[in-house]
Amino acid sequence: MPTTPPAIDLRSDTVTLPTPAMRAAMASAEVGDDVYAEDPTVNRLEALAAARLGKEAALFVASGTMANAAAILTHCRRGDALVVGDRAHIWEAEVGGAARLNGSMALPVPNRPDGTFDPARVEALFAASEDIHAPRIGLLCLEDTHNMCGGRVIDAAHLREMAAPARRRGVPVHLDGARLFNAAVALGVPARALAAEADSVMFCLSKGLSAPVGSLLCGDRAFIADARRVRKVLGGGMRQAGILAAAGILGLEEMVDRLAEDHANARRLAARLAAVPGLDLRPDEVESNFVFFHVREADGPKAVSNGERPGDDPVPAAPAAFIRAAAAAGVLVSEGDDGRVRAATHSGVTADDIERAANVLARIAERHSAPLPTS
Repeated sequence: MPTTPPAIDLRSDTVTLPTPAMRAAMASAEVGDDVYAEDPTVNRLEALAAARLGKEAALFVASGTMANAAAILTHCRRGDALVVGDRAHIWEAEVGGAARLNGSMALPVPNRPDGTFDPARVEALFAASEDIHAPRIGLLCLEDTHNMCGGRVIDAAHLREMAAPARRRGVPVHLDGARLFNAAVALGVPARALAAEADSVMFCLSKGLSAPVGSLLCGDRAFIADARRVRKVLGGGMRQAGILAAAGILGLEEMVDRLAEDHANARRLAARLAAVPGLDLRPDEVESNFVFFHVREADGPKAVSNGERPGDDPVPAAPAAFIRAAAAAGVLVSEGDDGRVRAATHSGVTADDIERAANVLARIAERHSAPLPTS
C-alpha cells in the first residue's frame, strides 16, 4: 500500500530536532552542578557564547522568554518602564512578563514594516519621562531578526540609530536576538557586530541552531552576575545542565553557517507563492527564514507591501480555513499576528520539501480563492 509522506512542518523553526551529533554529545557530556557554577559543559557554552557576541560573560537559561525576563529584571528597578516596538516579541508574546514580574509598564513605539522604528518617537518618550508624573525609563529593547515583521534583518547601522536616544541618556539597551545568527548570516557579518550596540543580548539555541533547549543571555560580568541571581528567582537553576549545553555548543560550532540554506529555501518558497493567484506577498521582503503571506477570498482586496492595507479596504479572509486545509494536505503553517500566514524554514526542511510545500499551498490557495459557483 502507498504510504503517506510525513508532514512538512513550517509552523516555526522551534520544531527543529537535535542532530545525531548533538544526541551523542548530550549522552557523553561531562556535568556538574551549574548552580554552583561547577558544570564544565555549561561553563564552556557560556564562554563560547560570550566570545561569539563580543561580551564579557554569558548565562545559560531555559528559554528566550526567560532570557528576556532576566534582562528586564536585572536592568530595571521595580516600576521602571521599558521602551519596545509595538510588534516586538517582548510586547506581544511573553505573557506581559515585565509587568507581572517587575511592575514594569511597556511604552510601545510603532514598528515600521522592516522592523525598525523612528528614533524620534523614542526621543519623545524619553522627554516625556522627565516629567515627575511619568515613569522612569529603565530600558530600551530592540529585536533582530524581527519576528512579527516578517523575519526582517536589521543591520548594525539601524540598530545604532535606534539605540542612540538611550545611549545619550545612559539608559541600557537590550537586544532580543532570538534569531541573531540568522541576521548575521543574512548580512554576512559576525554576530558580535550586531550585538555591539546592546548592553545585553540574548539568542536562542533551540530555533535555527537546532538544539533541543536553551538560550544565552550575554553582557558584562557585573550584569551577568546579577542576572544569575534573577535566573534563580525564576526557577532557572538547572543543576546538571551540561546535558543540554552540549547540544548548544554544537549548535554554535556546526549549525550557524547552514542557516544560509534556510534563507535560500525561504526565498525559493516565496518566489513560488508570489505567482499564485489568491496569495499576496513580496518576495523581496523575505530576508531570513520566514515567509509571510495574505490569503484572499475570490475578488477580495489585494494586499500591499508587508501586510499594510490600502485605504479602508477590509483585511483579507482569516487564514484559519487555509491553515486547516494545508495541514490536511500535509503542510503545517501558522498564523501571524496580523492575519497573515507564516511559513518558517529550518534544518528539518529540504529543498525538495519546499517544492512539495509550494505545490500544496498553491493548490489550497486556488481552491480557497476560487469564484463561487453561480446558481
